[in-house]
Amino acid sequence: MKEISMKKITLQSEIEVAKSIAELSEIDAQLLATAKEAAKGAYAPYSNFKVGAAVLMDNEAIVIGNNQENAAFPVTMCGERNAVFSAAAQYPNIAIKAVAITIISAKGNIDRPIPPCGSCRQVIYENETRHQSDIRLILQGDIGEIYVVQSVKDILPLLFDASYL
Repeated sequence: MKEISMKKITLQSEIEVAKSIAELSEIDAQLLATAKEAAKGAYAPYSNFKVGAAVLMDNEAIVIGNNQENAAFPVTMCGERNAVFSAAAQYPNIAIKAVAITIISAKGNIDRPIPPCGSCRQVIYENETRHQSDIRLILQGDIGEIYVVQSVKDILPLLFDASYL
């Protein structure tokens, strides 16, 4: 059997970790608290996994979103996309500065940050590209550490963009 030697690519990301909300800037702490409040309004009767998101716009406006489930699962909307799409609809020419994402889980206190799903990452990246501006992510579970990521590109390696179309 012939051994094949392939080139390797190393992907790296840098994530800041805060032990508590007290280590965040005032605006990031406020954004995370707003996301937690938004999670309370989520409609999640099937998963009992409530996601809240708060988007900080370049004009300092804050737009919230939460997940909205449906018995026909494919038409369910994630909290992150709900917030980003709402922000883009309300402020189409304003860049997004940051998105805070957190959850309330019926399973108990999830103590690690919850990252956005692949679809949400792609939508956030599209907004970074649209406005040519990185979007900071602030991620937390029910409790515990908080991840601060300077751009969705840090958690979306090998991303798909318009250059392929």
